Amino acid sequence: MYLLLEVLGMLGAGALLYAYAMLSMGKMSGDGLAYQLINLGGAIALMVNSAAHFAWPSAVLNLIWSGIGLLALWRLATTRPWRRRRFPDGTSAGG
Repeated sequence: MYLLLEVLGMLGAGALLYAYAMLSMGKMSGDGLAYQLINLGGAIALMVNSAAHFAWPSAVLNLIWSGIGLLALWRLATTRPWRRRRFPDGTSAGG
């Protein structure tokens, strides 16, 4: 079980770093589905790992991070395509 929790924590950290790197390099949109799912998965994995190690500040941080991710996913799922904000280059803020 210990090894599983350690692997989960490493995968979670890797997922968050990957999502941030892709966002920073312009390879992913911060309001896109892929970014939000990777970010949420990483936060949940780190939350479980942190709680298992009784690292409560980190666990709470990742719980809140997960909540933000769930809200962002809910927003993406409920925003009507024709009401999404459009940018001059033709891209939209909704996905």
